[in-house]
Amino acid sequence: MSTTTTLPDPKKVGMVSLGCPKALVDSERILTRLRADGYAMSPDYAGADVVLVNTCGFLDSAKEESLAAIGEALAENGRVIVTGCMGEDAESIRRVHPQVLAVTGAHQYEAVVEEVHRAAPPSQGPFVDLIPQPSEADIKLTPRHYSYLKISEGCNHSCAFCIIPQLRGKLASRRIDAVLREAEKLVAAGTRELLVISQDTSAYGVDTRHESRAWKGHPVRTHMTDLARELGQLRTPEGTPPWVRLHYVYPYPHVDAVIPLMAEGLLTPYLDIPFQHASPRVLKAMKRPANEAKVLDRLKAWREICPEIAIRSSFVVGFPGETEEDFAYLLDWLEQAQLDRVGAFRFEPVAGAAANTLPDPVPESLKEERYARLMEVTERISAAKLAAKVGTRLPVIVDEVGEPDADGDIGATGRSRADAPEIDGQVFLRNVPATLAPGDIVEVLVEDADAHDLFGALT
Repeated sequence: MSTTTTLPDPKKVGMVSLGCPKALVDSERILTRLRADGYAMSPDYAGADVVLVNTCGFLDSAKEESLAAIGEALAENGRVIVTGCMGEDAESIRRVHPQVLAVTGAHQYEAVVEEVHRAAPPSQGPFVDLIPQPSEADIKLTPRHYSYLKISEGCNHSCAFCIIPQLRGKLASRRIDAVLREAEKLVAAGTRELLVISQDTSAYGVDTRHESRAWKGHPVRTHMTDLARELGQLRTPEGTPPWVRLHYVYPYPHVDAVIPLMAEGLLTPYLDIPFQHASPRVLKAMKRPANEAKVLDRLKAWREICPEIAIRSSFVVGFPGETEEDFAYLLDWLEQAQLDRVGAFRFEPVAGAAANTLPDPVPESLKEERYARLMEVTERISAAKLAAKVGTRLPVIVDEVGEPDADGDIGATGRSRADAPEIDGQVFLRNVPATLAPGDIVEVLVEDADAHDLFGALT
């Protein structure tokens, strides 16, 4: 008489991921490890045996959001494990939510997995253990057609307003052959856009003295320029190069070397550079490089080499000691720099940051006023730049395709090469074919524009 063995139902894990793209990559890696251990993923609180909350601890507002998310998870499920940047301050979490099962810090993958095993032991047995485990790139929290490629952890800077080194440690670069192997797998699996991220992409490999590794039969240095050049050689299964977008690029001199790669079509003509301010006095107080005049010259040179390059940056207004003269200097610099995309933040004290002890704090009302003035300037610049694109044809990567309206017309949303997901503008397409799918890269005739977005149709 034969008997039938019933495999146990896998334990289910829910995930709430907060914060920056680097934290999102951490969440993907944690879930990949857990699925390799036999866990299934739950899309809601009710079906989860345990819920992970990956927190952000950079600003007080982010901490409040993290605490609120933990509270919601506890109310809806009751079995919660906390990880991420705010996890470095476990006491503040337990003070508000003493019932959490465990707290671990940023990118502590082994510790998180261990706590999940303790809270909800995996259902694997002698039969399940024989099932081949998924590859490292299998679990993604982003759409299939774009992926974040994290090249390092931590940061060697000591900016006065930032506590990232305290949360994530000093710079720790990944092996370049491991990064390139991951990128190759992602592109083979359907990724059409790679977003290179870290705390300081330009410093990649400094901690390893830019050691060389063998890749495809030749040595490559652990260096941003070598990485960029090799990523430019990748091809999709259809034989086309994926978009490769560089984020968090400090303007070190060697950044000049990647601009020709953009002009050659090997890299997406886009740089995300965290300038933070322009006034030499404020930059010095921030403990940031104060070379704003030279940056203007370099921006001009980059645009001469690659006219299509888009520069995005972020700025802090209301830093302690910022005078009206400092702020006027910043506005004038922005007029000269003509950046394509700009984000702004009102200065917010962060527990443990050196800036908290600086004299002459800027009143909140003045921060708001300066923030509004800065956004008015940058929106005007953006509107003029986007208006100049009306009538031109641009490649656009499709993010979402809508349902037919009452007339049967289908709309879609995508992005130009000047637009990173979540943080920049979009391209809204009208009357697209039903066969259009997310990840398709199409040529678009730009018909209209506003201060942030473009509108057009397929050519």
